[in-house]
Amino acid sequence: MSPDFRLPHHLPKVGGGDGADPYRLPRQRRGTTPQMHGRYPDYDCLEQSGHWDAPTRNLVRSRVEDVPELRFFDAAQVAALTAFCDLVLAQDAEPRIPVLPFVDRKLAEGRLDGFRYAGMPDDRETWRLVAAGLDFSARERGSSSFAAAEPAVQEELVDAFGGGRLAGGPWDRVDVKRAFGVVIRGVLGAFYSHPWAWNEIGFGGPAYPRGYAVLGIGAGEPWEPDEAAATDPGKPGPG
Repeated sequence: MSPDFRLPHHLPKVGGGDGADPYRLPRQRRGTTPQMHGRYPDYDCLEQSGHWDAPTRNLVRSRVEDVPELRFFDAAQVAALTAFCDLVLAQDAEPRIPVLPFVDRKLAEGRLDGFRYAGMPDDRETWRLVAAGLDFSARERGSSSFAAAEPAVQEELVDAFGGGRLAGGPWDRVDVKRAFGVVIRGVLGAFYSHPWAWNEIGFGGPAYPRGYAVLGIGAGEPWEPDEAAATDPGKPGPG
């Protein structure tokens, strides 16, 4: 029996279910999602861009058509942080949302979040320490770098990072758990500001100047997508 993705039991930290594999979701038929699977296989938010004002349309489209060049991180940092971003976002195949270039541009331009945890360095320094720390911890476990480490080692390190359990070398210069919060905030901000992520979660996109008008729980605009019920990759989704 195909897993029912409308129920929450497949989600992390919920458990008790069949551990539904996202690759058993329908293949994306319109638009792009990460790895081309999703609950809304016939939805492409960019098809709504004609309803947005010009500045909004140009900004959103630039996230697909004009990926920034890397300027802030060096090659070793790019390798470690790209592997980290792919792992925490479960982006294990193409197409991937290019998260790190958008983080890199934000840091290169000094567009920080306007606050900092007490005792923490500048976010730019935190990101660099995290990259160095991941490589340091990977070498302690016999790998040449975090990017070159076996998947099981990478997963173990990221779990320890999130729990604040890494120490030594660059980690001794930063509050490890706070550092995880800093980088995850940046990773998720870049990921969920990208239209491919909007396709994946069925987000209707910017509402200006058209706006949202339909009220009520479970009600949606006529142009918002319907979630696919079929989850068997051997069977077509709705439509």
